[in-house]
Amino acid sequence: MPVAAAPIISSVQKLVLYETRARYFLVGSNHAETKYRVLKIDRTEPKDLVIIDDRHVYTPQEVRELLGRLDLGNRTKMGQKGSSGFFRAVSAFGVVGFVRFLEGYYIVLITKRRKMADIGGHAIYKIEDTNMIYIPNDSVRITHPDEARYLRIFQNVDLSSNFYFSYSYDLSHSLQYNLTVLRMPLEMLKSETTQTRSESFDIFEDEGLITQGGSGVFGICGEPYMKYVWNGELLDIIKTTVHRDWLLYIIHGFCGQSKLLIYGRPVYVTLIARRSSKFAGTRFLKRGANCEGDVANEVETEQILCDASVMSFTAGSYSSYVQVRGSVPLYWSQDISTMMPKPPITLDQADPFAHVAALHFDQMLQRFGSPIIILNLVKEREKRKHERILSEELVAAVTYLNQFLPPEHTIIYIPWDMAKYTKSKLCNVLDRLNVIAENVVKKTGFFVNRPDSYCSILRPDEKWNDLGGCVIPTGRLQTGVLRTNCVDCLDRTNTAQFMVGKCALAYQLYSLGLIDKPNLQFDTDAVRLFEELYEDHGDTLSLQYGGSQLVHRVKTYRKIAPWTQHSKDIMQTLSRYYSNAFSDADRQDSINLFLGVFHPTEGKPHLWELPTDFYLHHKNTMRLLPTRRSYTHWWTPEVIKYLPLPYDEVICAANFKKLIVKKFHRYEEEIDIHNEFFRPYELSSFDDTFCLAMTSSARDFMPKTVGIDPSPFTVRKPDETGKSVLGNKSNREEAVLQRKTAASAPPPPSEEAVSSSSDDDSGTDREEEGSVSQRSTPVKMTDTGDSAKVTENVVQPMKEVYGINLFDGISEEDLSIYSRFVQLGQSQHQQDKSSQQLCSRCPDGVIKLTPISAFSQDNIYEVQPPRVDRKSTEIFQAHIQASEGIMQPLGKEDSFVYREYIRNRYL
Repeated sequence: MPVAAAPIISSVQKLVLYETRARYFLVGSNHAETKYRVLKIDRTEPKDLVIIDDRHVYTPQEVRELLGRLDLGNRTKMGQKGSSGFFRAVSAFGVVGFVRFLEGYYIVLITKRRKMADIGGHAIYKIEDTNMIYIPNDSVRITHPDEARYLRIFQNVDLSSNFYFSYSYDLSHSLQYNLTVLRMPLEMLKSETTQTRSESFDIFEDEGLITQGGSGVFGICGEPYMKYVWNGELLDIIKTTVHRDWLLYIIHGFCGQSKLLIYGRPVYVTLIARRSSKFAGTRFLKRGANCEGDVANEVETEQILCDASVMSFTAGSYSSYVQVRGSVPLYWSQDISTMMPKPPITLDQADPFAHVAALHFDQMLQRFGSPIIILNLVKEREKRKHERILSEELVAAVTYLNQFLPPEHTIIYIPWDMAKYTKSKLCNVLDRLNVIAENVVKKTGFFVNRPDSYCSILRPDEKWNDLGGCVIPTGRLQTGVLRTNCVDCLDRTNTAQFMVGKCALAYQLYSLGLIDKPNLQFDTDAVRLFEELYEDHGDTLSLQYGGSQLVHRVKTYRKIAPWTQHSKDIMQTLSRYYSNAFSDADRQDSINLFLGVFHPTEGKPHLWELPTDFYLHHKNTMRLLPTRRSYTHWWTPEVIKYLPLPYDEVICAANFKKLIVKKFHRYEEEIDIHNEFFRPYELSSFDDTFCLAMTSSARDFMPKTVGIDPSPFTVRKPDETGKSVLGNKSNREEAVLQRKTAASAPPPPSEEAVSSSSDDDSGTDREEEGSVSQRSTPVKMTDTGDSAKVTENVVQPMKEVYGINLFDGISEEDLSIYSRFVQLGQSQHQQDKSSQQLCSRCPDGVIKLTPISAFSQDNIYEVQPPRVDRKSTEIFQAHIQASEGIMQPLGKEDSFVYREYIRNRYL
């Protein structure tokens, strides 16, 4: 019987663009370079995009022959090799999309990438560099005077800054959605399996080996959630004309991963933030919501915990928790023409029936289920009414919407003036946030793909029984989500999300059997690692929306920030003000052009001539809306039927239509994540291995002092951290702040295209990483007057290293303790008569133990030998016979594997 399903891995991961005068040929291959696809792009059309995809899967030999024929046919003189009109233009790793302004089309290619995270063997890459190539040739190009300006505006969106993609993992959906799709009932997968034949000619397909022996695997590829896809408009023109493997969807936001070592057991902590592409923009230019319910600065943050010792979605242990931030879902704005640091808040439209809020919360119910919990952090008491305007309107909207919802699915509203509590000396902000976080996590639950452990059933924690969510036979599902907001959704929101994430992380660790209580304390290695991830996450999102890094951090609210932090906060405030006043308008134009909100058209006003972009984002101002929704039944009928489960994850016909299901042999490269991750066909270097380069709790946070408890859940003193040995603390903090927008860990050398070189950069990265990871050499930092700091290698005495001096003799007391320990171990497993006679001669004072349990598995020395099935016995016997020269006949499956190898290697 085949396994349930596996994600389909894209077969277009390496690309080479070949150029002739009349066409571009884009040749794409999988990572092993065993299967190829070819796109033909016409260059003779001045303004139209003509792309031909023959949808044929080429072998390496066929591609070589095709390129040879193209080279031969484009030579200016027959037989003259040096005068070919066919040459290699650029190498790449993916197609971002196609865009046109006022002239012809451009193609945007990813030419440099860097691995940022790994989830179950599925790599997540960050775009490091791109190349934008004009398609029409010079002979047909029709120039326009404003083309260059549009090109500069488009390129202001820096694709090398926090854009991410994956060839096999859907980044636009949560881990819960992706694993729920893979665990669909087998009968439903069979009914949805694509009935088309293989796209390439298979010389062995008549033997029907794929459908025999239970070796089939269902490959699943779903549609992305377009709200979080940023190149959807760029790919829209080719979506229906090319194979799906050419479509590489990218997200914008943040991705960071760190390694939590628990007594040598690696656990990966991953933080992924997806920024919405709907109503996207900068701080003061995008506030509130548009007419379709999309809010400004909407970011979905997901923290994923996985046991890295098992790399498999089916056999591994995975857990995730999702929360959301976003502007208050009302029609409101702030006028920045007054040049005030805090412009007054204005309600632009009256919405007595909360129409825009209803659309927004309907989207959330469909994606997350119920309950929807709103944590509103805006000020409630002010001398001059400012932020309180939003609180009053939001309370009225939620109250109106709740009166029509079923009581068990109503929206939960939690107001809390965080700024007021921060100023009070009697209140601890984080303690209050911790109470809120406990209540939130208990209501929503979290996702884990394994059932509760037996020990937690026997000895459940008192908080575990009160946990919400949905319990299923294979684990737990998160139902509902926390939606946090302040005015900007930056500083206060990030701290509140960190506290909720910290509480959820404790439950995740407890569910995977890694801690005995679902509690985590501050100043532990695990929380320090998680706090640094969240600060990187907050800084990155703040730069994207506000133009500066975070002003108030977790340490600020804990009131343990150094005195130098105050001056840094002032500089960040000034940076944010400057960005909002002078550069946000240009950034907003770039985002509108990149996302396709504005399309340049001949004869119409240009983008820079528009007085406002209000009409671009509010479509109801340009045309009549369809039938208006009911004022009372404001939700989608199908959504309310399945609550508290999210409708997007429900097994129904509407969701099946979004999936592509295809049956593969289990050795096919499209679903073989083992080969995709380990890549046995290429030489790997440990220096370039991503898992060794990421931030590690043992290397970067655990104190280097000998004798310290290595547990990452032990509370340390503030100065006990692995980073203190690197030098001055303030210098280290500045170095950390400089790399905030990249990721939380020093990444491995980036993968560049063949045409570019990064040897110098990668060498520098390796040298810096090596200086951090050398834990065996103690480092002493000395400071004498104005002289520079000198690093010395210090040889520590043996007693400080091992705790004892090995040259001293062993005392009689220690020897007696050791003897008793040895006798205890012997008496535990001696069961036969000879062992009993030996035990009777033990010296006096030794405790004699006999097993008292009736169950042999309770005794670690009485384990039953593993039962070997018949197939394993036959394999072992065949192995023994092979060593004696007796070979077994090949079965059909072995023949299939061999023929697949021959076909991929030589045909």
